[in-house]
Amino acid sequence: MPRGSSPKRERQYEHIKESALERGESTERAKEIAARTVNKERARSGESRTASRSSTHDMSSGRRGGLRSHSGSGGPTYDQLYAEAKRRNVKGRSSMRKAELARALDD
Repeated sequence: MPRGSSPKRERQYEHIKESALERGESTERAKEIAARTVNKERARSGESRTASRSSTHDMSSGRRGGLRSHSGSGGPTYDQLYAEAKRRNVKGRSSMRKAELARALDD
């Protein structure tokens, strides 16, 4: 956790990490999930110095988790697929839909 984080965020981090471990995630992956989730919530509530657009304009982590827990994992979001396609320099990515991005990245 970042220096100066609140006791609430410390508890939140531990809770998320324990939940991920119970689901069978590795210790490192559980720590990563917890840190990313807590950092996003800190950015959304104005507790961090900087915040990415996806942290402040995207749905909250709790809402996303709640939706996925009821309907199963929808996999990565369009924005995540697009970012990966951009990183891999996939041609034509700007005009692709989510399913097309997923297929292009599977190749």
